[in-house]
Amino acid sequence: MECECWMVALPAIDGRQYVYRVYAPDDALPADLFWEAWHCHDEGPFPRACDLFDAAVIRKVG
Repeated sequence: MECECWMVALPAIDGRQYVYRVYAPDDALPADLFWEAWHCHDEGPFPRACDLFDAAVIRKVG
């Protein structure tokens, strides 16, 4: 199964949106894409991101 590139934008408490690339299969569940990006953000030095799934913007790239 080939991986696709997804864009996941997460709003944070500082008013910014942080965007992450997530590589996952074409049939990946949106919730899995969200949690992958959220955990990546959570481990970084940036202000806390909103952990509400409905606040994220998820798009397939390409």
